[in-house]
Amino acid sequence: MWYADYWWLAIPGLLLGIYAQIKLSSTYNRYVRVPTSRGLTGAEAARQILDTAGLSNVPIGEVGGHLTDHYDPVKKELFLSSENYHGNSVAAVGVAAHESGHALQHKAAYKPLNIRMAMVPITRIATAAWQGIFLLGILFNAFGRFLGIAIAIFVVLTVFQLITLPVEFDASRRAKARLVELGLVRGEEAQGVSKVLNAAALTYVAAMVTSVLTLLQFLMLARRREN
Repeated sequence: MWYADYWWLAIPGLLLGIYAQIKLSSTYNRYVRVPTSRGLTGAEAARQILDTAGLSNVPIGEVGGHLTDHYDPVKKELFLSSENYHGNSVAAVGVAAHESGHALQHKAAYKPLNIRMAMVPITRIATAAWQGIFLLGILFNAFGRFLGIAIAIFVVLTVFQLITLPVEFDASRRAKARLVELGLVRGEEAQGVSKVLNAAALTYVAAMVTSVLTLLQFLMLARRREN
């Protein structure tokens, strides 16, 4: 079966993905129990960061779920999960600041963010197409017929993941800098924020590695079919 060929290429991405999720969960759970000395909630910290950057027009909304925090560049609105919206922990403030960092990127017309925004529609189409091709390949054992399409899809997904890395790392850099500059975190709290955001960034690295290795698997399959 096609999915059994070069199966070993999936192992590094799988292991890294598992490790990244465990690392994020353990680090977040550790610092979500550590309150900041200022006692500000994630929403309050984000509000200060946005306001001092001239982004008072960017609303902060509450969204359900766990670690569902995100910045919507289309609506120009920041969404925080309930735990981080109301929580006054190092983890909550760090995550909220990170999402605020994306708003700062948007204001500054940060090029990688603009590229990622432009790629979102085609990436969604590629993801949906891959799900269909994967299902057809499994049901009819005809994946080879769609190999060229699969390669094109994962070129798009891999480029998207590669562009995501500088966007996420830069947002964390901006977040940590603003938290310290505004005095929203102090001393060891800043180290805790760094640990939480670094753990979160590792999940994006894992996604990129998985995408690259999947693309490599398909390229190796295509090369073998040609020989």
